[in-house]
Amino acid sequence: MDPFSEYEAYDAVGLARLIRDREISAPDVVAAAVSRIERRNPPLNAVITTTFERAHELVARDIGDGPFAGVPFLLKGLGHALEGVRLTDGSRALRDFVPSYTTTLVARYEAAGLVVLGATNVPEFGLVPVTEPDLHGVCANPWDTSRTAGGSSGGSGAAVAAGMVPAASASDGGGSIRIPASHCGLFGMKPTRARTPSGPIAADGLFGLSVSHALTRSVRDSAALLDITCGPEPGDPYVAPAPERPFLDEVGADPGRLRIGVIEGGIFHDDVDAECRLAVTAAGRLVTDLGHDVVPVRLPIDRATTVEAFLTIVAATTAASIDDVASLNGKRTADPAGYELETWVTGLIGRKLTAARVAAASNHLRMVGRAVARAMLAAGVDVVMTSTLATPPMPHHALDPSPAEQRLLATLCRAPVRSALMATFRQLAEVVLAPIPNTPLFNITGQPAMSLPLHWTAGGLPVGVQFAGRFGDEAALFRLAAQVERAQPWFERRPAHLRDPVPG
Repeated sequence: MDPFSEYEAYDAVGLARLIRDREISAPDVVAAAVSRIERRNPPLNAVITTTFERAHELVARDIGDGPFAGVPFLLKGLGHALEGVRLTDGSRALRDFVPSYTTTLVARYEAAGLVVLGATNVPEFGLVPVTEPDLHGVCANPWDTSRTAGGSSGGSGAAVAAGMVPAASASDGGGSIRIPASHCGLFGMKPTRARTPSGPIAADGLFGLSVSHALTRSVRDSAALLDITCGPEPGDPYVAPAPERPFLDEVGADPGRLRIGVIEGGIFHDDVDAECRLAVTAAGRLVTDLGHDVVPVRLPIDRATTVEAFLTIVAATTAASIDDVASLNGKRTADPAGYELETWVTGLIGRKLTAARVAAASNHLRMVGRAVARAMLAAGVDVVMTSTLATPPMPHHALDPSPAEQRLLATLCRAPVRSALMATFRQLAEVVLAPIPNTPLFNITGQPAMSLPLHWTAGGLPVGVQFAGRFGDEAALFRLAAQVERAQPWFERRPAHLRDPVPG
């Protein structure tokens, strides 16, 4: 029998309040979450490691008095380490890796009382915008299991959208929070660069492109979770501007009259699906009705050079990650059998790059951040609005290399000629970046950016709309998101087969 059939009617803040007021017990809430994971995960493959026994023991002892005491939670299975819990990063090379440490971010989650129930599915090293790793298999979208939940935080997105947990941790180096938010009908905020910690064993992620946070169904959950995790840790190489007050206080606050600059197409790719363009048009009408000014905006970006620089950082970081894993496994050199073909080739490319080229790429990306900031100031724009993605959720394996491409990749592994590697990498990158033309820019600039679930196709697939704020100004985005959430609620909008209470 379901111990708490109303579980999914509440967000994380709401569940915490029920537990705090003793209207429901933490063990019953955790049991409700575990029950849903056990029943709903098999067709989705969102959760790949479980910690149910640990969670039950924790809530049976003492949940503490943190703001989320007793609330079920899942960790992204990439980089979000909990001591003693398997963490694979989606890679065969880490199939059995069990960290002996807890990352600072996860420690802050647990200190706030969140109860970790397991780790979620991710693509290998988070390199692609779909979650289909060889190690764990395809993660399906709860809205249509024949389609992707997105990546790289796809497992987290699918689990939250399916009602297993109210929130799950995520990270975003090119859109990996916002992509599954769009595909799964969720709210996804990528915070400002360095807003949340990346230690203790990493200085930052992807040369500052990546930042961690969460996927949620409500705006207030995202704000409250950022309140418990934001802030530097000792030794951080740089920090985000401190917020003026708690982010949760921004939810419901008057956003004022914002000037919102709209980009109707794609930033790094021109081909944007009609449904995504329709989503932006409808969102423009909505925010105009709410009293904001919507104007066209152009951002001064050298597309080809910026994409090349972005990919250079990705390749260099992948090479370093493969070397780190080899060292972790006690080997002097990495074994290609431990990696997917595309990952290994990306690492080979990273090894062919010179230090000068990587430094130049990093510098170029930082200059893009300056150029975008100046352009927004010159245009008097507070927020930039785009479609989150170029397509609704894609069928599984839509981004797989063709048989001919796979043969070419295998040949390059045997004879890694630099010029051929780079040409192939650009071709593969074009395929990977085409569905996500609008998310990477705000990893490059470090600006906060969020995806709001504001549109559904006639076939019932969710399509997100992205809003990016000025550097350090998540507050404006939370105020705007909460206003939009009130005007066009999405919390109760669920996949059809999940709308009714789960039978006991």
